[in-house]
Amino acid sequence: MSLSLSGIKWFTRKPVLLRVIPRHSRRFQSQLSDETILNETLQRKELPASLIKKAQLYGKEFLDLEQKLSKGENFNVDDQKRFAKCSSIAETLKVYQNSLLELNELNEMIKMDPSLKEEAEMEINTKIPKFNETSNNLLSKLIPTNPFADKPCIMELRPGVGGIEAMIFAQDLASMYLNYASTHHWKHHIISQQMNESGSGILSSVLSIDQPGSYERLRLEAGVHRVQRIPATETKGRTHTSTAAVVVLPQLADDSEKSTDAYERTFKPDEIRVDVKRASGKGGQHVNTTDSAVRLTHFPSGIVISMQDERSQHKNKAKAFTLLRAKLAEKEQREKEAAGIAARKEQVTTTDRSDKIRTYNYPQNRITDHRCGFAIHDIPGVMAGDKLDEIIDATRIYETDEKAKTLLVD
Repeated sequence: MSLSLSGIKWFTRKPVLLRVIPRHSRRFQSQLSDETILNETLQRKELPASLIKKAQLYGKEFLDLEQKLSKGENFNVDDQKRFAKCSSIAETLKVYQNSLLELNELNEMIKMDPSLKEEAEMEINTKIPKFNETSNNLLSKLIPTNPFADKPCIMELRPGVGGIEAMIFAQDLASMYLNYASTHHWKHHIISQQMNESGSGILSSVLSIDQPGSYERLRLEAGVHRVQRIPATETKGRTHTSTAAVVVLPQLADDSEKSTDAYERTFKPDEIRVDVKRASGKGGQHVNTTDSAVRLTHFPSGIVISMQDERSQHKNKAKAFTLLRAKLAEKEQREKEAAGIAARKEQVTTTDRSDKIRTYNYPQNRITDHRCGFAIHDIPGVMAGDKLDEIIDATRIYETDEKAKTLLVD
C-alpha cells in the first residue's frame, strides 16, 4: 500500500514506514502548512475522474448481468467470469466512495470548527491507510490482468559482464529465488544448471517455480541485475561491478505428466528441427555413451533450446519443449504489449531486459530498484528470501501506477 505527499511516495508495511523519494521531488517540505499537507495527501490518492467513470461502467454492467441472472438466463463460463469481475469492481468502488466521503467530511469539519482540528486529524490518520489500500485495490482491478497471471513460472538466469564474479552473482540470484520459494512453501526444482569449470559459479540456470500464480508474483524480476562488491579474489580491496540477467517465463504445462510426442504435435512438422547428440561433460560412466542431449530449433522465432541434464533423451526432450513453449508464450505476450504501447505513443520499460533494474551494493548493504526508487538496507535478508517481498511489493505498486496512465488515454 502507498500514499503520496507532494510527489513523495510512502510504502507502508505494518509496523514499519518505508520512504521512497523520487529524483525530482522537493527536498524540504517545512514551508507547507498542516492543512496543505493534509489536503495534498488526500488529493494524491484520489483516482482520476476518468478511472472512476470506468469503474462505474463496470458497476452498471454488474447490475445488468444481475438482472439477467435473476430472470433465469443461462450464464456460460465467460459470463460467470465477467459477472465476478464486475461484481468485485462495483463492491470496491462502493467502499472507495464511502471512504472518500468520510475523509472529505472530516476535512470540512476542520474548516468549520478549528477547535476540532486535532481530534479530526487523528481520525483522518487512522482512515488514510485503509483509503489508500482501497484506492490501490480498485486501480489494480481496473487494469487488465496478465493472461498468464495464474500460471507457475520458469526462471532463467545467466551471467552478464564481469567474468567469474558475474557467474557467482548469477548463482547467488538463483539461490535467492529458491530461498524465496522455500520461504513461501512453494514447490520448486532446478530444470537445468551448468556450472563453470572451477565450480565457483554458473554459466546458466533454469528454475521451475511450480506454484500457480508465481509468474504474476515474480515476472517483474525479469531484467538485468547489477552487483557492486569486493570479490574474494580481490587483493587490493577494490569494488567490482558485475551483472546477471533474469528471464521469467510462464509455465504453460507440466510435460512430465504427458508424453513428449503429444507436445511435439502442437507444432507443425516443418516448424521445429530436433537434433540429438551425445552429452558432453567432464567425463564419467554415462557421458558420451548415448545420444541423450537434445537441441530444438524453432524456425519461425529463431529460438534454440539445448538440454542435456538428464541421462534420458526423452526427459531432455520434454524439458526442452517445456522451455520452448514458455519462451514462445512470453515472446507473444511481449509483442502484444509492445503493440499496445506503440498505439498509445507511450514507452513502458518496467520489464525491458536492456535496462538495469536493480543494484545490489554490498559495501553499503543496500539494494535499490531503479524503476520505483525503492531501497532496502538488508542484503542478507533479501538474499535469504525473507525480505524480497518488500521489493516486489514496491515494484508492483509502481507498475500499477504506470499502467494507470495508459487507462487514462484509452
